[in-house]
Amino acid sequence: MASKAEEVLRDLKSGKYAPVYFLQGEEPYFIDRISDFIEKNAIAEHEKGFNQVVMYGKEAPINTILGNARRFPMMADRQVVIVKEAQNIPNLGKEEVDSMLMNYLQNPLPSTILVFAYKYKKLDGRKPLSKELDKKAVLVNSEKLKDYQLPAWIEAYVKSQGHIINPQTAAFLAESIGNNLEVIANETAKIFINFSEQVTVTKDLVQKYVGINKDYNTFELTNAIGYRDVFKANKIIQYFSQNPKNHPLMPIISLIYNYFAKIALVHANKGIADAELVKIIGVNPFFLKEYKTAAKNYQIGKVIDCFAYIHEADLYSKGVDAGGRSDAEILREMIFKIMH
Repeated sequence: MASKAEEVLRDLKSGKYAPVYFLQGEEPYFIDRISDFIEKNAIAEHEKGFNQVVMYGKEAPINTILGNARRFPMMADRQVVIVKEAQNIPNLGKEEVDSMLMNYLQNPLPSTILVFAYKYKKLDGRKPLSKELDKKAVLVNSEKLKDYQLPAWIEAYVKSQGHIINPQTAAFLAESIGNNLEVIANETAKIFINFSEQVTVTKDLVQKYVGINKDYNTFELTNAIGYRDVFKANKIIQYFSQNPKNHPLMPIISLIYNYFAKIALVHANKGIADAELVKIIGVNPFFLKEYKTAAKNYQIGKVIDCFAYIHEADLYSKGVDAGGRSDAEILREMIFKIMH
């Protein structure tokens, strides 16, 4: 069974290393964290010249990789062989190459730590190599987080860095940055570097150190829509129109579609306990009140109309019957129809 990235990192930090790691999946953040930790910490700095090899898959045939893995360390207890961009290893996935790697897995050299960083996709789980890696190596499947999982991940990540963030600010960051975990980690680091002691991350700190406006962002736009605050929504739209590069139209349309999809789920699950409802719609309990209010403000017939307005705006954004409308005009028209 594949291992969780957090568990693997915990083992590595406690000094437990395995002979082979195969890190694969669409989310590069966890793959990089594990491979970077091994690269930096598995052997002492003065040993790396002779005992650490970093290769790139496109330039590393499997026989070259395994030849390095079978070498004994020089004047050290172990060596490290890391294959970055392993998805580009020539002919990996074909029987001859897979067989060579499977043979190594039967008897890996205990003094070698062999790491494959196989990014943005996974091996075919039906093939023998995948099954053998699952049995004989530390196999990590690094999956992209769903949008609704991001706020909780941000809360846990900030806590792991010794700081605190409330659910509302975590959701604000998730909505503003998206599900690129590396970017989220880098942006929050801009905050942490300014404090030597524990800090509670607020929207004000995010605005000050990350540069995301706490009043004019997509998170506040959906909030204004949900509460039918036309004045606030128009102010945000005006701000977006003045900063089009930082607020492209298509992600905003997608976000508003997802917002109304959650409102529709609230309608479809009336009478269900709150604890179950938050699981169904995929939000932090902190925000359930907003979605319930939005469901009252947008009855199911209006929600269906809103989906039509959103679809229309999506077509306009792709040039279908747009009639020369600018992105700002498309957004303004969609929001007007939704809120009136």
